[in-house]
Amino acid sequence: MTLTDTRVDDGYPTRITGTPAHLPRVHPTVWGTEADGPIDAATLANHETKGYTVVDDLLSVGEVQTYWQELVRLSSDAELARDERVITEAKTGEVRSIFDVHEISALIAELVRDPRVLDRARQLLGSEVYVHQSRVNYMPGFKGTGFYWHSDFETWHAEDGMPSPRAVSCSIALTDNYPFNGGLMIMPGSHRTFVQCAGETPEANYKSSLKDQRVGVPSEDDITKMAAEHGIDQFTGQAGSALWFDSNIMHGSGNNITPYPRSNIFLVFNSVENALQEPFAASAPRPAFIAGRDSTPISR
Repeated sequence: MTLTDTRVDDGYPTRITGTPAHLPRVHPTVWGTEADGPIDAATLANHETKGYTVVDDLLSVGEVQTYWQELVRLSSDAELARDERVITEAKTGEVRSIFDVHEISALIAELVRDPRVLDRARQLLGSEVYVHQSRVNYMPGFKGTGFYWHSDFETWHAEDGMPSPRAVSCSIALTDNYPFNGGLMIMPGSHRTFVQCAGETPEANYKSSLKDQRVGVPSEDDITKMAAEHGIDQFTGQAGSALWFDSNIMHGSGNNITPYPRSNIFLVFNSVENALQEPFAASAPRPAFIAGRDSTPISR
């Protein structure tokens, strides 16, 4: 599908001049019902309230090992290392993320279509879905750097042209997540507020932001206010567990200075009814390997 020329009105203005504001979300978080998939009504209600859901044991022990071996294979592929889809750590040069991984790995392409994953995405978004973004994240022991506090939707809206936060992320842990090895931190309920960010989007901002994001992050005052209102939860648990979280929830992670690595498969599903348009606060859209523009529904 090609880039849409006609944009809807911008209900979530960002990258502004002046003082950023906290805007109320005008869209639902859960679009489907209990009848639409495997998630029960109580869990759906909790997801609507908190903005995230943890699914323990989404993958078996054997599956975790299979996918872990795939991550090792990908990170050691010398030819792939020269690909622009491979993002390295700014200081060490080690692999940080590999994007568009469902197009690179047949194994992960199968995971995208797995009913345990796909049916939940369809249910939460209340429609057919497509992959907005896929990647594997590597956070090695001692050297892994975190991700500063941010809302994914702020970037996807500003730089990719996603009209509304009708998207959901699934982070599947391939290593045990401890409180001390850089586990993802989330502000429960923060998805109901869109926090504007200040500053103009630089040209080709993704080339630096994927290593160290500086534009499209809230101010320390805004983070302090959000934390005071919502508190901070952390995703911990055994390898094979999965975190489903709303596109607009405030989240981040610290550096990993422990010997224990933390790696995950990260899949973002967008509703086919929320296809990308022109960027709302950037001069050009990011490449398709970061923000998929083919909104053809995923089929099994």
